[in-house]
Amino acid sequence: MRHALLATGAALLLLTACDRGSPEQTEPAAALPPAAAPQPQASRFDIYARVRLDADLSHLSERQRNMVGVLIEAARITDDLFWLQVWGEREPLLAGIEDPRARQFALYNYGPWDRLADDQPFLEGYGPRPPGARFYPEDMSKQEFEAWDQPGKEGQYSLVRRDAEGRLQLVPYHAAFAEPLGQLASLLRQAAEWADDPQFADYLRMRAQALLEDDYQASDMAWMDMKTNPIELVIGPIETYEDALYGYRAAFETFVLIKDQAWSERLARFARHLPALQEGLPVPTAYRQEMPGSDADLNAYDVAYCAGDCNSGAKTIAINLPNDEAVQLEKGTRRLQLKNAMRAKFDRILVPIADALIAPDQRAHVTFEAFFGNTMFHEVAHGLGIKNTLDGAGTVRQALKEHASALEEGKADILGLYMVQRLRAMGEITTGQLMDDYVTFLAGIFRSVRFGASSAHGRANMIRFNYFSDAGAFSRDPDTGTYRVNLPEFEQAVESLSRELLMLQGDGDYAAVSAFVAANGQVGTQLQADLDRLAQVNIPVDIVYEQGKEVLGL
Repeated sequence: MRHALLATGAALLLLTACDRGSPEQTEPAAALPPAAAPQPQASRFDIYARVRLDADLSHLSERQRNMVGVLIEAARITDDLFWLQVWGEREPLLAGIEDPRARQFALYNYGPWDRLADDQPFLEGYGPRPPGARFYPEDMSKQEFEAWDQPGKEGQYSLVRRDAEGRLQLVPYHAAFAEPLGQLASLLRQAAEWADDPQFADYLRMRAQALLEDDYQASDMAWMDMKTNPIELVIGPIETYEDALYGYRAAFETFVLIKDQAWSERLARFARHLPALQEGLPVPTAYRQEMPGSDADLNAYDVAYCAGDCNSGAKTIAINLPNDEAVQLEKGTRRLQLKNAMRAKFDRILVPIADALIAPDQRAHVTFEAFFGNTMFHEVAHGLGIKNTLDGAGTVRQALKEHASALEEGKADILGLYMVQRLRAMGEITTGQLMDDYVTFLAGIFRSVRFGASSAHGRANMIRFNYFSDAGAFSRDPDTGTYRVNLPEFEQAVESLSRELLMLQGDGDYAAVSAFVAANGQVGTQLQADLDRLAQVNIPVDIVYEQGKEVLGL
């Protein structure tokens, strides 16, 4: 399961390795007076629906099944590393929580802050979540960091700490987490011995070495070259969402995935259209001059196990990797659709939301095919647009800092709809109706807005909801409290918001983006009242996994 501990000895090794760094590495975040942290309503502990991750392994060989077991052991180490990055030692926190439901909620959230309620503390005695998590000293100001003349301070794979004199210093991940990363690398090499696919075995060995050197580009390239292995592994420090201070530093996570060959074959043809879609983006030429790699692919998978960042708060239903801009431009990206996670969210969450908030005569347009397609094209759309600012100063991620993730997620959502429009016009998508995509998309906004402002995806959905509302893309019936898509205005809003987000990214204007997010990233009174209705009828906000080797029969 997601909160399963390593064997006692291994857990002690994890903690001992981190004790070697400065105190900020392992001590829990400083607590504020209890008055700053009101207790939650008991119903808050019920916002997650439990889903059993019993992926079908029957078609795997005995060697492959053994390998999956080893990969799950590796995943559990990344889970411990993620705890250290975002909170510190796990056991003292859990041991101090008497209410078993609150303790379980802390496991779901990897700490005392509710990830789906704007990171508000749900335990007495804890103040606001530090925006820099455990990546930076808690007493470090932005002014101090920005005045620090230190090459590589924006790097993804280092911690910022203080030396004995109190000065800032960089501590690479491979040094800060030397012992657990050594264990992790050993497990990946062990898994490589069980691999039937030589390319996958090579990738596992390269990834093991990357963990020990904080250099992931070569293994990312190798990962892009794999096409046929029935088992997939995403492991390492990947996404930078947890660094809400700057959006620089990557958090550890693992996905162990099983390929769904039948669904993957349905998706294979779309990647080849990326260059033409890039050329047709509704922006001036300068903003679409970067050409995405043509070696990208689309595949569907079932989740067998996830740990760390991807297991915290709202669960991922699709992946677009790698994040390295150089790899994206040379190789493109891989888009992994997580079918069993997606189906669970559609059945348990999206359909009930549509029944509550979508106009009755448009509810038939909310379909799993459209939900799957919108999610898939969201991931494909990450490969469109621009990765480097037009002024040549660096990447969009570096220029937009903590706003980069929200803007990128918003861009991917809206360009995903742009792609659906274009591919239907080209005759490449022939199933369903365009209104299916639009109405399912609107219902999906309500689902994701509930993740809260602390989530890049939730913030991106708030921006889109407010922008579409101002554009008249949908309307609300005051008598029934339901929403309907207004087709002409909806299509115009897709184009205009696509243009605005792409140009904000290309310009790399941090001040302009900050103003845009501030103006559009808030939940209004009416929307909050409608979201409260969803809570009153006990519609889950998201899902949590029952997972592990015993669930898979290993």
